[in-house]
Amino acid sequence: MASVPALKRADSIAETMPDALRQSRYYMKKVFARFVGDGKRLLKPQHIMEEVENSIEDGNEKSKVLRGLLGYILNSTQEAAVVPPYVAFSVRPNPGFSEFVKVNADDLAVDGISVTEYLKFKEMIYDENWANDENALEVDFGSIDFSRPRMTLPSSIGNGLNFILKLISSRLNATSSDYAKPLLGYLLELNYHGQNLMINETMDSVEKLETSLIRAQSFVSALPKETPFLNFEQRLKDMGFEKGWGDTAERVNERMWTLSEVLQAPDSVKLESFFSSLPNTFNIVIFSPHGYFGQSDVLGLPDTGGQVVYILDQVRALEEEMLLRIKQQGLAVKPQILVVTRLIPDSRGTKCNVELEAIVNTKHSHILRVPFRTDKGILRHWVSRFDIYPYLETFVQDATAKILQHMDCKPDLVIGNYSDGNLVASLMAAKLGITQGTIAHALEKTKYEDSDAKWKDFDTKYHFSCQFTADLISMNSTDFIITSTFQEISGGKDRPGQYESHTAFTMPGLCRVVSGIDVFDPKFNIAAPGADQSVYFSHSDKRQRFTKFHPSIEQMVYNKEENDEHIGFLADKKKPIIFSMARLDKVKNLSGLVEWFGRNKRLRNLVNLVIVGGFFDPSKSKDREEIAEIIKLHALVKEYQLNGQFRWIAAQTDRYRNGELYRCIADTKGAFVQPALYEAFGLTVIEAMNCGLPTFATNQGGPAEIIVDGVSGFHIDPNNGEESSNKIADFFERCKADGEYWKKMSAAGLQRIYECYTWKIYANKVLNMASTYGFWRQLRKEQKLAKQSYIHMFYSLLFRTLARSVPVPSDGFEPVPMPKAIAAADHGQPKSGTTVSKPPQAAAAPPLPPVALITPTPRDGGGLEQITKQPISPPDVPSPNRPTRCIWNCFFVIFAFMCLVYYKIKNMYYSL
Repeated sequence: MASVPALKRADSIAETMPDALRQSRYYMKKVFARFVGDGKRLLKPQHIMEEVENSIEDGNEKSKVLRGLLGYILNSTQEAAVVPPYVAFSVRPNPGFSEFVKVNADDLAVDGISVTEYLKFKEMIYDENWANDENALEVDFGSIDFSRPRMTLPSSIGNGLNFILKLISSRLNATSSDYAKPLLGYLLELNYHGQNLMINETMDSVEKLETSLIRAQSFVSALPKETPFLNFEQRLKDMGFEKGWGDTAERVNERMWTLSEVLQAPDSVKLESFFSSLPNTFNIVIFSPHGYFGQSDVLGLPDTGGQVVYILDQVRALEEEMLLRIKQQGLAVKPQILVVTRLIPDSRGTKCNVELEAIVNTKHSHILRVPFRTDKGILRHWVSRFDIYPYLETFVQDATAKILQHMDCKPDLVIGNYSDGNLVASLMAAKLGITQGTIAHALEKTKYEDSDAKWKDFDTKYHFSCQFTADLISMNSTDFIITSTFQEISGGKDRPGQYESHTAFTMPGLCRVVSGIDVFDPKFNIAAPGADQSVYFSHSDKRQRFTKFHPSIEQMVYNKEENDEHIGFLADKKKPIIFSMARLDKVKNLSGLVEWFGRNKRLRNLVNLVIVGGFFDPSKSKDREEIAEIIKLHALVKEYQLNGQFRWIAAQTDRYRNGELYRCIADTKGAFVQPALYEAFGLTVIEAMNCGLPTFATNQGGPAEIIVDGVSGFHIDPNNGEESSNKIADFFERCKADGEYWKKMSAAGLQRIYECYTWKIYANKVLNMASTYGFWRQLRKEQKLAKQSYIHMFYSLLFRTLARSVPVPSDGFEPVPMPKAIAAADHGQPKSGTTVSKPPQAAAAPPLPPVALITPTPRDGGGLEQITKQPISPPDVPSPNRPTRCIWNCFFVIFAFMCLVYYKIKNMYYSL
């Protein structure tokens, strides 16, 4: 049997495709004639393969084509832009790699093309004038990042911390001691409360540090291991060492030995151990502006779901790890974590109108809420995450002032969440010169097909022009990016990841992004979260079960009387239950699950369906997508006559009762189904598996990594409801035949969680990132400042203009000044007057110039109105007016500035 041709790593698509086309030239002429026959259009993979199937009648020839090299190329194609007589292909042979070629349909000539040329082909379909405009705005972050170290293998994606540690250790391994000087400088600047940590100013050279370490180790190693640091603090101080090495003689000796090894024979393992022991992270700020951020009664409210749970669990894990490290460092320091979100005066019975709130089960962590304000006053009611952008610049100014007041110092680390929180974190980090991390949770660009090229169709409703621009700014500003899975970064074989989709794209009429983000950038790291195991634990742990909730759960699931909490009923209580819980967003696909269930008679005979999410009355929702999903669900219940087999429960906000609800579903020998069209991670999947529920989850996104298909759960295709519903039905039929099969899958899911998904592992990774990237930031501070200037220009000239065009309500404001803070701290507010001096940070980028703040355009009938500006000045921050300039008139200014920055970095790079 002849071997199937394969694409070698060194081969390019442009080199191999001509031969592949010649092997079936007759049929390929027919295929390409069909491609161009309908004129300009954008072909997706399924369309390409349909045209091939329909063009080749001969089964043997079709099989030959599809199994050969041409079939491989076509199957690796993400999309093709048809502009007769050309078809331009975007081919993705491996995660993170893309090649672009154009084929002439007349003679099948193949030419390699650049990313810019490919995007212009794509633009010809949507806006020909823009595609031909020589002055169209082109964004290229790669041109400013050419000196940045870059990983090369797909398998290395997401392992940025390890790469950086290896890079630093290789520099420290150099024969010249000059490479150790930045580390010495970093240690010299560590201090707390005005007092030096680790070493003092007498350590003025690397040689002196090495010599002193030998002397100190000789002394400390002779002491009993458990000797408290206080007993020999003065002796070490005389040698040039300060507190922060450890709480006992044994720990001090270990860490001094580690530093000696780092200076003499560094490797990445020793270096990570050393950075993890440094006393450099005491104060953390976490931004999450949108939605109703609270600890109770908020889950299920608009824009409020897994991200809130994630952050609260994240805070508890980070504080616990920080307290442990501080104790082991021998310091008496109280760490602070602030979750900064929006204060909503009309809080719908939640605590979202409380300025400062202690976080339950923590000692030093709080939620700090800052209102949105404009020249009209403070916005009283909730605003959709899609409409949030006009308020963010003022929000970050107000929030920064509040943070500095509360902490009485600059934070060591700021972490953003989602597009809005990441943008705010970027602005504050640039202003204060502090280390920044970002967490996307879900990038909207991958949720809506062609939302970049068709941005004008989406913009009135979703304002993707703002969101995609904000994402580019924060991705390129941040020092490190925290992701939950590899798929979140680079997807799988057939689908790019969330971040990879931002590598190159176009928004015709706005900007052409030829280099947005590079997934091989070492800033990407995978740190999977866990679930709070005091809430989500196995259904078999009878002693820990929250039995007090059983009567209310029984009523909620089985009571036949409909009310504001539940509608529909379950006639047969003996059936297992398939269960799903999510927001009523289109992408969460709860309506899709209901439709699958309605159509599959075999599944309906085996199980009942229970979903939790949203409202029943669309008039109670202000979220556009939720309203549409509510209407659709009611129509499906009626169409498929689901009463007696289906229960719809309104959104539930008590996570403790939700945890017990998972376990009660497990008691029925049921299963959890997560049918999302795309899920960045899948926190509900982790929760369900923690409770022992066999789980079926989407194969699009993070759950594909959480679950090993057929071993610890099951993957389902959200785009193939028939296949997915049959897979669920097959499982329950097998459970009927084999009484042990359900228990086997339940136990396998629990084992997977315990091995891979705990918050302790997560917190350790994130704090190690903060320490290591803080030092890496110091090493590359000149490059960081140059790139920050480019980003600041992009923000000022593009994002501000877009944000001003987002309409806002014409009423619903209350007068400034803001109301006084409402104290709600169970463990008390941190005492003022304590100054925490920070570990060294790179110099802050130039602050935002004193231009007029973004003033949203009032909404009048939903249309976009002419942009107006009125300066809004926070206390002591002048904000004079400056005329609005069209970004297109600034093209040459941008180009000239880019050239200037390019040559500055180039000269700096070659001078190394």
